[in-house]
Amino acid sequence: MSDWFSLRHLKSSGEIGRTRTRCQISEIREKVTRNGKPYYDLVLRDAEDSATLKVWSDNPAFAAVSAMRRGEFVEVEGEWSTGDYGLECRDWNVRRLEAREAAAVLAGSEDLRARQAKDGEDIDEFVASMRDPRLRTLCRWFLDEFGERFRRTAAARDYHHARRGGLVEHVAQMMRSADALCSVYPAVNRDLVLAGVLFHDAGKLWENTFGENDFTMRYHEAGELMGHITIGMELINRLWRDLMENEEAEVWRELEPSNERVRLHLLHLVASHHGELAFGAPVTPRTPEAMLLHFVDNIDAKLEMMFRGYETSPELDHNVLERVRPLPGRLVRPLEHLHFVDPADEEEAAGKSSGTDEEEPTPGGK
Repeated sequence: MSDWFSLRHLKSSGEIGRTRTRCQISEIREKVTRNGKPYYDLVLRDAEDSATLKVWSDNPAFAAVSAMRRGEFVEVEGEWSTGDYGLECRDWNVRRLEAREAAAVLAGSEDLRARQAKDGEDIDEFVASMRDPRLRTLCRWFLDEFGERFRRTAAARDYHHARRGGLVEHVAQMMRSADALCSVYPAVNRDLVLAGVLFHDAGKLWENTFGENDFTMRYHEAGELMGHITIGMELINRLWRDLMENEEAEVWRELEPSNERVRLHLLHLVASHHGELAFGAPVTPRTPEAMLLHFVDNIDAKLEMMFRGYETSPELDHNVLERVRPLPGRLVRPLEHLHFVDPADEEEAAGKSSGTDEEEPTPGGK
């Protein structure tokens, strides 16, 4: 039997056979069948996905699940497969994890840990590369003060990067895209765009954050009453006030553009990043930086949904998959990259391997 697999891996693998997964119990819903027999909906979550198992009263695991509570970390071993109703498991059993095992589950798979660590490093490097000392310092202060919370926040509740650490992935990829586009459009203020990327969803630290030791995305009163755009703008203003009271700010008073205009334009990027009033933006993009940020945000969110859909959506017919909402239609598998080998290169490689190339004479004719 192989080592344990993540829920996302199981969902994308089809008939995987008997193996194990480790995750956290998100919910245990006690229900009753039409015949009056009790059963449970066991909702499991890990760092990247979730799944629901039916625990019927005749299941050997029924008694064990009855004694478990929400928030416990468990290992489920059984015959895993994907069917019409998603991920399924037959002939399974469950056990509680030890503390060290639970800590490994909370940190995510090796691939996820490596990817998010690289994303965090890239964000730090992009911030360090900013030439505007005001924006560079503001971003650094945010990461220093809220970095731990930032690293366990999702970029969305349902649609894209909806996982622990998803916001770090979203911001890093947006920064890479924005940086590339700024090189194509040099008139765009790169520092402002990168700062806008970092702060555009900063309010989600109070809207889509996970608990310190679980995979449950909390609901927050501030997030419900104000929303992440308003919270993000308030956060910028608070950090900006502190920044301007710092001794370092004395040398910035004569800079152009002025401190006040920099603050105002950064606020506009956060306020307008949804692009349209109908989508919750208080104002539509009015500057090149705001327009670029809006589209980079939209591109990364939509492509994340598509790539994830290719892994998890049921195939309806050859190369056609079930729709992933809110994308506008059913997914179609993309065209593969061309695998082309130049015949001249093949001939050269064949000549080298057969040793038919003539050797150049050595000095002295030897």
